[in-house]
Amino acid sequence: MTDMVATDTLVASQVRAKATHEDWLVRLSLTALAAYLCVTLVLPLYVLLSKSVQDKDGAFVGVANFARYFDDPAMLQSLGNTAYVAILGTFITLVLAFLFAYALTRTRMPGRSFFRVIGLVPLLAPSLLPGLALVYLFGNQGIFKSLLLGHEIYGPIGIIIGEVFFAFPHALIILVTALSVADARLYEAAESLRAKPWRIFLTVTLPGCRYGLVSAALVVFTLIFTDFGVPKVIGGSYNVLATDVYRQVIGQFNFQMGAVVGLILLAPAVLSFLADRIVQRRQVALLSARAVPLQPKERLWIDRLFLVATVLMAGFLLLVLGMALFGSLVKLWPYNLSLTLKWYDFGRIGTDGWGPYLNSLKLATIVAVVGTIIVFCGAYLVEKTRGAGRLRMVIHFLAMIPLAVPGIVLGLAYIFFFNSPENPLNFIYGTLAILAVNTICHFYTVSHLTAVTALKQVDNEFESVAASLKVPLYRTFWRVTVPICLPAILDIAVYYFVNAMTTVSAVIFLYSADTKLMSINAINTDDAGNTATACAMGITIVATSAVMKGAQSLISRGLERRTQAWRRR
Repeated sequence: MTDMVATDTLVASQVRAKATHEDWLVRLSLTALAAYLCVTLVLPLYVLLSKSVQDKDGAFVGVANFARYFDDPAMLQSLGNTAYVAILGTFITLVLAFLFAYALTRTRMPGRSFFRVIGLVPLLAPSLLPGLALVYLFGNQGIFKSLLLGHEIYGPIGIIIGEVFFAFPHALIILVTALSVADARLYEAAESLRAKPWRIFLTVTLPGCRYGLVSAALVVFTLIFTDFGVPKVIGGSYNVLATDVYRQVIGQFNFQMGAVVGLILLAPAVLSFLADRIVQRRQVALLSARAVPLQPKERLWIDRLFLVATVLMAGFLLLVLGMALFGSLVKLWPYNLSLTLKWYDFGRIGTDGWGPYLNSLKLATIVAVVGTIIVFCGAYLVEKTRGAGRLRMVIHFLAMIPLAVPGIVLGLAYIFFFNSPENPLNFIYGTLAILAVNTICHFYTVSHLTAVTALKQVDNEFESVAASLKVPLYRTFWRVTVPICLPAILDIAVYYFVNAMTTVSAVIFLYSADTKLMSINAINTDDAGNTATACAMGITIVATSAVMKGAQSLISRGLERRTQAWRRR
């Protein structure tokens, strides 16, 4: 009996030792993740803040740089211009995206699946591409220049049109989700009370999706307020904050004023982010256990009206993309419209050849692989492990910050932090590594939320049972969690790949002659006056992103079939 007790005591101590060892391993991994986020996000932003209160010699000057900024009429004009195009562009985008989303979710018009795909096409294009297309459509030799009634496309008109194209799919995704959820009983009650359609829309439909509308408005406003690609290509002499940062840093080497403008650019983005968090916390479930999901009824004239509106909006999106494609194929616009592929021969026309494209592919692949591993493993540590509750909360908070940081601000912060001779990580500056680190950080939040959402759908009993059977955490993760979450992992990888191919603002300050990307090369080529080649580069990026999305669709279908076959067994 004594031997049995001794044996049980020894086994228990071994189990506790194993649990303690695993617990320390988890804590060490969480600490490493927190350190990674601090180095790639918190410290660069802190250095950016420090630069804004220093002079060129590094001496502390307080708010003197901010005072100089607000005393400069040209700087204040840029702030006003940015607010103007952001507000007006947000309003137009929100109205169009709402009509498009309503047509997809609340009508029986034909071709809804097709139009949904078309509505998301701008996600595949770099933000500079709509600006290039607008040059061919409404520029000095544009097809529809007369429609502007004497106004120029270079300036607020072009920026707003380009930003509507750029931000449209982001608003559409949010609004489709908001309008897809509704309780049919509310509409039945309103109809039984003989409420008119417009009254039902104002008292039932709009209140039901109000949080989605607010979230979409905040997201679109932030995107337009902080975008660099569209104003750089089509803005002309109409300055906005994003181009001011670029001009201060690249044109005048005034890093202190660049930091000031960067922080001013950051402020509305942070406020929008915080407002969106508050709105999401107040949102309540629209479907209870007794709710009846709304099924749209066939209304002939309403369906036809929305079909016409949807065709017009989809036509606008395809026209912009198609015009960029056509501009990359004509010999000499607008004098010789015969088709040619010479603008795709990047090596012949002296634009660094295909090197930037290969750099983009390398970056996208590295970011997709490394970024997905970091994000998913980090989300697993935050969501599925026990202990270190405060540290996990801190990591989750840090993971939310990149969503509020504009790309051009993050890129500027990386200059100050990684280019410092005192920084031991200075050796990665000017290499592809810093572009990868920057891109992973820039798009971390959405990827993290995707991973957390997928992990929440996996029952925690898997980890509990594994612990009771003395199965190591890493084995449960590899054999159970990863296979179940494979579709989400694929989504994260493709999201990273596409954004790495299309990113402009976050890397505009960080590339070197050896690490120039295709999106950056397109901007430089357009600056040199070769718009056709810039369009060819943009279309090449779109085609690459489309191929990756197509591959994702095929793989996802294969995974779905495998899952269904497994369930039948």
